[in-house]
Amino acid sequence: MSLEAELKLVVMPTYNERENLPLIVPKVLAQDPLIHVLIVDDNSPDGTGQIADELAARDERIHVIHREGKLGLGTAYIAGFKWALERDYECVFEMDSDFSHNPDHIPEFLEAAQEYDLVLGSRYLRGVTVVNWPMSRLLLSYFANRYSRFITGLPFSDTTGGFKCYRRRVLEGIDLDRITSEGYSFQIETTFRAWRKGFRIGEIKIIFTDRTEGTSKMSGRIIREAVWKVWWLRLLRIIRKL
Repeated sequence: MSLEAELKLVVMPTYNERENLPLIVPKVLAQDPLIHVLIVDDNSPDGTGQIADELAARDERIHVIHREGKLGLGTAYIAGFKWALERDYECVFEMDSDFSHNPDHIPEFLEAAQEYDLVLGSRYLRGVTVVNWPMSRLLLSYFANRYSRFITGLPFSDTTGGFKCYRRRVLEGIDLDRITSEGYSFQIETTFRAWRKGFRIGEIKIIFTDRTEGTSKMSGRIIREAVWKVWWLRLLRIIRKL
């Protein structure tokens, strides 16, 4: 089915992104006249939510969900996905709001989504395409991918990346209410569930650039969750086979 005439939604969770948000949202909207943006703000103390409201007041393609506190990346995406499914969006993106994900890649995702149900933006497809990360962070990400692939059996080069495009049928099919992961493990779990359901999954090469404004949301808790969560996913796979 052609996507040219279909509505698309980019879900962008925010927490303290007041510098980036007014710059990145127009760039996202410029990629396609049928793209909308949903900002899911976790009550940012720097006023990001107010800026999101001001953007939405000027453009009907911008929407905002305000949450009462810092509830986490995974639940922010789940809230955005459910919001999309209540409306007529055919493609739904995950995307960071700090310019680490370049909006210029969106047309490439949409082209690949003509063939695939889920398109992953990969930092490790045909080499490493990460800019400005310290070596420690790059090694953490690279080996987290190797680890998650080995434990879960996922046959993709980047299982922890957060730049993705879902066809509507994937979000309808993976049971969003059962996903409890955050951070790295949220990305692994959603891809794993789509893969185990038999959806067609493809990858495109993206350039990932570390943020220049604001601070990273990575934490030790997120890393620890990813370490044990992949074993839980492996157990689910074994149980399914039995």
